[in-house]
Amino acid sequence: MVLSSSSSSTMPLVVSIFIIILCMRSTEALVKLPENESVPAVIVFGDSIVDPGNNNNLATVSKCNYPPYGRDFQGGKPTGRFSNGKIPSDFIAEELGIKKLLPAYLDPTLQPADLLTGVSFASGASGYDPLTSKIGSAYSLSDQLEMFKEYIGKLQGLVGEERTSTVLSKSIIFVVQGSNDITSTYFIVRQRHGDFASYADYLVTLASSFLKELFALGVRRVAVLSAPPLGCLPSQRTLAGGVQRECVDNYNDASKLFNTKLSSGLNSLNTNFPLAKFVYVDIYNTLLDIIQNPQKSGFEVVNKGCCGTGLIEVSILCNRYNPFTCDDTKKYVFWDSFHPTERAYRIIISEIIQKYVDGFF
Repeated sequence: MVLSSSSSSTMPLVVSIFIIILCMRSTEALVKLPENESVPAVIVFGDSIVDPGNNNNLATVSKCNYPPYGRDFQGGKPTGRFSNGKIPSDFIAEELGIKKLLPAYLDPTLQPADLLTGVSFASGASGYDPLTSKIGSAYSLSDQLEMFKEYIGKLQGLVGEERTSTVLSKSIIFVVQGSNDITSTYFIVRQRHGDFASYADYLVTLASSFLKELFALGVRRVAVLSAPPLGCLPSQRTLAGGVQRECVDNYNDASKLFNTKLSSGLNSLNTNFPLAKFVYVDIYNTLLDIIQNPQKSGFEVVNKGCCGTGLIEVSILCNRYNPFTCDDTKKYVFWDSFHPTERAYRIIISEIIQKYVDGFF
């Protein structure tokens, strides 16, 4: 059947209206937004902390689309999320009342309606430093930015330029990077070439450039997460914490120095780009408090992960053939030797959303 010109011209409008209606069926927000304000979507860039499966079909060891990852996810299905269940990007979308799960942009089952409410471009093993992503065979921030540009084009095709502009300006964009730069690239590769203060300056310069590119594309609300207390991760305790596997001071000191410089860099951006909100989000102290005072949140084990022995296992070393994986993840802060459990993530995200949400408006 040949459509008339009038009927064919109305089709994009009909499709757009249908998609917008679908996207209005959001979940109930757990956090109260300022009156007359809205957040139509959550868009995420970053590393394995917020990668819901973009690495699944990538030729890299930095993926986890196999058991026991995802054992507490819906249906016990491993999706590529680096945890036993949901990850921070999912809880962020849920807290803001957008949707229960934030999908990977490269998910082959991604639906058009998902684009309007947000996706994650994050890639496990990536970093601000291009060398970090190269070492980890991950999608670099430059790669993620190109995906974002493609995403914008798709969104414009679905709902038009005006609606797309609104989505970009009112959504909250989360950037979660830095951990792999510090633990892998600096301490393993770049340390011999210079002090950490200089490297931290380099990372902040890269981060600032990336944020400026997001601004140029229409983004106006950005949350940039700090580095966590890397010296207290089970893997770092094992590798550098001595016989007692204590938290490693020089890793934590590196995180704190980077965080100080990152916060300062964001302050500078806010001064130079008054139409935008670049919000520094401190997860260092939130996670450290859970590790140092686990009883407050009902945790029992803080120095090793649930998967395997919990001492070093992550990614391919955390697999179904390891007989030592724990039975009760609720007792553990960490799922594997690098990534927290779903329960720990839920506590962290609930706290930081409540603390920082007003800063975007």
